[in-house]
Amino acid sequence: MRFHMIPGGPKPVAPFSHAVESDGFIFVTGQMPDTPAAPGILPEGVAAQTRNVMANLSTVLAGLGLALEHVVMARVYLTRFKDDYVEMNEVYRTFFAEGRLPARTCVGVTGLAYDALIEIDLIARRP
Repeated sequence: MRFHMIPGGPKPVAPFSHAVESDGFIFVTGQMPDTPAAPGILPEGVAAQTRNVMANLSTVLAGLGLALEHVVMARVYLTRFKDDYVEMNEVYRTFFAEGRLPARTCVGVTGLAYDALIEIDLIARRP
């Protein structure tokens, strides 16, 4: 098992690795909608926050020589599920090739770090 911290990656909000790799599977810690350049500062709205989360996930994957095309499973956490589900999906969909969407679970939660609207974690697989 390998524990990865990606140089220049998102600043952890708790004690964790950016990703853990085991037998070709990569478990990427849930990412927040801030940026490495501005930790703890969130953009307004779920669309902008979704784009930042996906960028952070892409940064972690790139640090491991992977990309979103290698994702097999995603879990999305929304604090305003009813209000933000449709808009989040519109943005999320743009990060994956047509017909190549990973398996996914999306749940409503009562709160996230930084009072974020969204967090997403991933499982990827090396080719």
